[in-house]
Amino acid sequence: MTYQAPDMAMLPRFPVITGGKASDGGGDLIPHVYPATGQVTREVRMASADDVDAAVAAARKAFPAWRALSGDQRRNLMFKLAALIEANSQQLAALSTIENGSVIMATSYLGWDGAQKFRYFGGWADKIEGRTISTWTGPAHDYVSYEPYGVIGAVIPWNGPLFAATMVAAPVLAAGNCIVIKAPDIAPYSVMRLGELFIEAGFPEGVVNIVTGGADIGAAMVAHPGIDKIQFVGSGPTAKKVLRSAADTLKPCGLELGGKSAVIVFADADLQDAAKRGLSGAISANGQGCVNGTRLLVERPVYDQYLAMLGAMAGHIPIGDPLDKGTVVGPVISETALTRILGVVDTAVQEGARLVTGGQRLGGDCADGSFLPITILADVGNGTDIAQHEVFGPVLTVTAFDSEDEVVALANGTEYGLGGYIHTQNVRRAHSVASQLDSGVVTVNGAGEGMTPCVPFGGVKQSGYGRLGGEDGLREFLRAKNVYVNLSKPAGAQ
Repeated sequence: MTYQAPDMAMLPRFPVITGGKASDGGGDLIPHVYPATGQVTREVRMASADDVDAAVAAARKAFPAWRALSGDQRRNLMFKLAALIEANSQQLAALSTIENGSVIMATSYLGWDGAQKFRYFGGWADKIEGRTISTWTGPAHDYVSYEPYGVIGAVIPWNGPLFAATMVAAPVLAAGNCIVIKAPDIAPYSVMRLGELFIEAGFPEGVVNIVTGGADIGAAMVAHPGIDKIQFVGSGPTAKKVLRSAADTLKPCGLELGGKSAVIVFADADLQDAAKRGLSGAISANGQGCVNGTRLLVERPVYDQYLAMLGAMAGHIPIGDPLDKGTVVGPVISETALTRILGVVDTAVQEGARLVTGGQRLGGDCADGSFLPITILADVGNGTDIAQHEVFGPVLTVTAFDSEDEVVALANGTEYGLGGYIHTQNVRRAHSVASQLDSGVVTVNGAGEGMTPCVPFGGVKQSGYGRLGGEDGLREFLRAKNVYVNLSKPAGAQ
């Protein structure tokens, strides 16, 4: 295999955008490593705490005028940005692949997806309405208006930076807020380029600001008194730190966190389709997706048959150069991640799981990158570590069940509650099981196709709270104000 060398000329230059101006940050110089080869693409100067201060100051300065801008004007700017995202979709796809190893087959979709988010929420910008309330304490006019918070701080993850940034920024801006986005230090390029497109689209200075950095920059944003709300997308342990810090300023937070989503396969399912879609948990984002279905629960009469299908299909999945359009699975984010994942798999086998396929890092042409083949573990106990916690790699576990009640208990038997997947031809069963799952998102006979801008996305339990997407996602960045106008005559009035 001959690997395609990343086009270094397309890498965006500046990791900080403040007040409409792009620059290097004032922080550390961090080398970015391409996960497919282990080679450094370039060194990126991270933002500093002073850069965060400047970004927040620019956003606060821009907020009054942006809030006052009519909805149709905000809409038109968002539509213009959508067109630019589409026009630059090939570059954004390549940057998304280079920054974290996601395959170009998948990242080619991100430009279209980002454009649709800005079109959908741009369409809401001129339709944010209040309501009137009938009062009973006396003659009065009472109404509710929905107003922007002010400045939103968005902390986004390395596994899908462009996807997460557009998912948050679109409703934030449609609602009339300004935003400071933290691009991830280990996967910065797609958000850096998105920041440039905001400038090209003509957004007013300071409405959108970018600061690239690590945990220190995220912490500075959360603690900053000039940020009115935090939208955090990432891990549960980090989210708890976010909440502790936000408590000092009583700053509200939206949390979109991890998951251990169950894929439930009943005996009456289309097994071939269910196996194909079951593999998507190991394929999507190279297995590094929060909503991926990685815990496969299969009804016992078809357990062996399903497992055989799954293993056979996994052996034919092309793994390798993520810039090759025929590649389906690329590397995990780093050597550190690969070592951790292999340790998790080894522990699972020691605890009684049966290794069906995978489990060893790839050599040969893939030896220099952080590659793991699709790994399937059968006969996994639901109480084991690998069944309870995120692996964040191309690893699937398979467990048998005997009844509907049992599988609902198994599916709900983790601390997470983000996604759930049901495969059955029985419509009654599909609705019944969906209603019982402790999940923010449930898909029947699918693998996440319904995650579009017009529907709410988010979790329950340790998967977070709040929603992104749809009208619910817009409401996350608006707050209600009640106005009561007393219409009764003052005493003695004629």
